[in-house]
Amino acid sequence: MDNEDWEMESEEQPAAQTSRATRQMATIQAILAPFIRRQAASGGSTVVGGIDLRGITLDDLNRLLRATEEPEAEATEGGEEDEEDSEDEYYRAFRNTGHAAYFNKVTRPQEPGVRLIHSGDFGRVGPKIKSRRKDLNIAKQLRNRASQARPRFYKEDYTSDLVPNSNGTTVAEYDANVYTAQYSTDSSFFYTCSQDFRLNIFDTSVPALPREPGVSRTHNHQNLKTNMKVINSIRAYPGRWTISDVNLSPDNERMIYASISSTVYMTNTMDPAPAQIPIPFADPAGTRSRRTFWGDEGSFRIYSCRFSADGNEVIAGGNGQLFVYDLLANRRTVKIEAHTDDVNSCTWADTSSGNVLVSASDDTFLKVWDRRSLGVSQKPSGVLMGHTEGITYVSAKGDGRYVISNGKDQKLRLWDLRKMRSNADLEAVEDNYYGTNYDYRYPHYPKPRYPAHPKDCSVMTYHGHAVLRTLIRCHFSPAETTGGQYIYSGSADGKIHIWSLDGQVVQVLDRAKTFPMSFDPSAAEPERAYGQETNVCVRDVSWHSQEPVLMSAGWESGRGGSRVARHEWKGLSKMGGSIEDWIEKKHAEAQEQQSSSPRRSTRLHLQQLSARGRRTTMPGAFEEEYELEDEDDSDSEYSE
Repeated sequence: MDNEDWEMESEEQPAAQTSRATRQMATIQAILAPFIRRQAASGGSTVVGGIDLRGITLDDLNRLLRATEEPEAEATEGGEEDEEDSEDEYYRAFRNTGHAAYFNKVTRPQEPGVRLIHSGDFGRVGPKIKSRRKDLNIAKQLRNRASQARPRFYKEDYTSDLVPNSNGTTVAEYDANVYTAQYSTDSSFFYTCSQDFRLNIFDTSVPALPREPGVSRTHNHQNLKTNMKVINSIRAYPGRWTISDVNLSPDNERMIYASISSTVYMTNTMDPAPAQIPIPFADPAGTRSRRTFWGDEGSFRIYSCRFSADGNEVIAGGNGQLFVYDLLANRRTVKIEAHTDDVNSCTWADTSSGNVLVSASDDTFLKVWDRRSLGVSQKPSGVLMGHTEGITYVSAKGDGRYVISNGKDQKLRLWDLRKMRSNADLEAVEDNYYGTNYDYRYPHYPKPRYPAHPKDCSVMTYHGHAVLRTLIRCHFSPAETTGGQYIYSGSADGKIHIWSLDGQVVQVLDRAKTFPMSFDPSAAEPERAYGQETNVCVRDVSWHSQEPVLMSAGWESGRGGSRVARHEWKGLSKMGGSIEDWIEKKHAEAQEQQSSSPRRSTRLHLQQLSARGRRTTMPGAFEEEYELEDEDDSDSEYSE
């Protein structure tokens, strides 16, 4: 695909195999880059101990460390405060990551994304075209529907433009980091897993109530404070470090969770003291297999797990392998040596057959597997190449065609499985390395060497967010209410980014401005334009399947732990603006549209502005049709 969003020198770099020493040097340079930039800006020297840090090697670093005596730490009265200040600076750096300068800002619809919108694969096309023409009027649609003999109702026609636009209100506070925060398929449940090995399930059919003086409405249980109705809080089976993933069954009755061990556990959502049923993925005793980091032979680290559409199978991914477990037969049915690095995420490509699997790895590749051909060969049916760094998450639209992935190269890519590369294409370049090998857990992404993998087959690329600190997740918007025409992701800078398929940013929600639990999530926005002003890393986000509501889980640096916030779509009456502000915004949009549409008649444009001025209405109100004549009929048609 074309890499029009790339901004860097056009130096040709040989695609040679990168040695271990080169990767180590790239890692050192990525760590030292902030210090080198500060020294250069202040006119300071980058030479330490006779070694220039701009070209330092691993051997140089070892010599420098041996020659430097480590001073004894002296306890001072303000030592703790200094440590807290340093921690704040560290997390604040995530909000000020400078990698946005590497990519051009998308200001116009991208042609591949426009084709996706018009393809019909992402819901009804008519409402999307009207929306792009600023001609989608809900009141008019309702009136026309009432006049039809057999009215047809498509929910998407009325809700596709309702994108959550508020910075949110806190509805739950955790003392631990939340790794997964998702609605159930029907959005009747909302569930989370956290580092304290707790699974919490909430009833979303009951509204969250704000706190009132003298009235206790919060639920305090096991390091959780919330004003949502808690259905169950389950103590998970102890694992390693954290629960890395959790998934709810299609019938909302069972949950599975992975905790960086070779066993995934299944539990009941409604039982107050549910059993923890092990789903073992380890090889049978006596089987020769690789030794894990913890020294266990025959076992693996499972990071990701998902129920199949019928709830009878589980897909799981770990340290290089991909598995499928049959719950009815109670046995592992598929084991694939899938990748050369950790499998951070995996999913089913469709919700019907369950034959196509997708795995995403730190080796920068997504691989597509067809179970019907695995008996002949354990080679993938296709490979999705485009990322230059490891992949943090993969999410499928569910139609067997489209998936999206978040990468540590700060790109979110959309893929069409019909355009994937062959395994032969992968084998031809598998030994070449195109990344920087930086450590994504730190707040600096070095300038990439390549805009994309040379065999990039992605359909669209989205950027602007920060995939740092943790494995940030991304998702498609709900099909029933939006047609899946939006893509959204968390970010290490505390923002929630929502893109249209055409590449343009639709909304950016800021968790640093989220209101505390004492506010009503559905009430009008307070006049105060700021929230708790904390440094937040948004790991996971979930969009309600029936309402324009988002729930986000953000890690907090100040107090530690996490907060879950509710973000709603709010109209003009609740957003603290005025009708004058709205009119001014519409005039600005019209002027921008005029400047970007040279074929549009100037006279027609002025007539429409005049007509709008005479009939100013609230957003969504009914507007009569105005027939405007133009000198050139061909110019009266809207040009995309």
